[in-house]
Amino acid sequence: MSREVQDRPMVRLHTVTSTDGTSIGCHTLGKGPDVIVVGAGLRSASDYLPLATALAVRHTVHVVDRRGRGASGPQGSEYDLGKEVDDLLAVQAATGARLAFGHSYGGLVVLETARVTPVFERIAVYEPGVPAGPISTGWVEPYRERLAAGDAYGAFVHFLRGVDGVPAFLAKLPYWYLRAALPIGFRGRRWERMRPLLDANLGEHEQLATQVGRLPEFAAVTAPVLLMCGSRTAGVGGAGPFDALRDTLPAATLETFRGLNHFGPEGKSAGVVARRTLAFFSEASTGHETGPDRAGRDHAPGHA
Repeated sequence: MSREVQDRPMVRLHTVTSTDGTSIGCHTLGKGPDVIVVGAGLRSASDYLPLATALAVRHTVHVVDRRGRGASGPQGSEYDLGKEVDDLLAVQAATGARLAFGHSYGGLVVLETARVTPVFERIAVYEPGVPAGPISTGWVEPYRERLAAGDAYGAFVHFLRGVDGVPAFLAKLPYWYLRAALPIGFRGRRWERMRPLLDANLGEHEQLATQVGRLPEFAAVTAPVLLMCGSRTAGVGGAGPFDALRDTLPAATLETFRGLNHFGPEGKSAGVVARRTLAFFSEASTGHETGPDRAGRDHAPGHA
């Protein structure tokens, strides 16, 4: 099924069917070698259209609405990471894409897919959600309780105060204070886009908890990987926790973008990430290899 997306005549919306019958939506634009973009939690395909537009100067880009969001079906009661792999493989089979980009949880999905089967020639990931150590889960049950009570803001406060990687000052603020302040800072279109994704966010982070200890398994990823991170991401301050993943992957280059945070592939900074990704993907056709940056010292131009 295919139709033009309102207000974006150059973007085509189509769907594929995953193994369990779930419909997976894709937003497609551009012309050239096919690339699949897989996004983060609390994000849908529309958040990655600036990145996709920048990549589309050389590629046909397929931005996936992962299950539980946008044009795709629900996560389902038996949701796990394997379902996401099935979904990505369905998109790959339909498009023939041999290149993939993943952000955060989407980066985990891409790497797990590549670990299972070598369908991609090159992979670019920005701060992929592959745990290098224990992750915090104390926020999960109160988050679930607030969602069940219909208190979306209350649930999100538990997430902000408890999840790994948030600025330390947030975790120190009292729950009551953030619960009162959040509706002021998160409202309008921004909140309306995020609120429907809170249920899916819970399932995805529960899956992240099951990935602890699996890092060595990603040595099975044979494709060259461009591993990117931002210097302003809380707890990173440079390569940080992504060193372990770089050293596990057989053919990985780690680059830190000065001035960017965890949301580097979105909004105004998407072009910076896209330019480096385009260069990396072009190496597939030229045969040129930059080689792994084992010191993690390659930095993209600064970006405020």
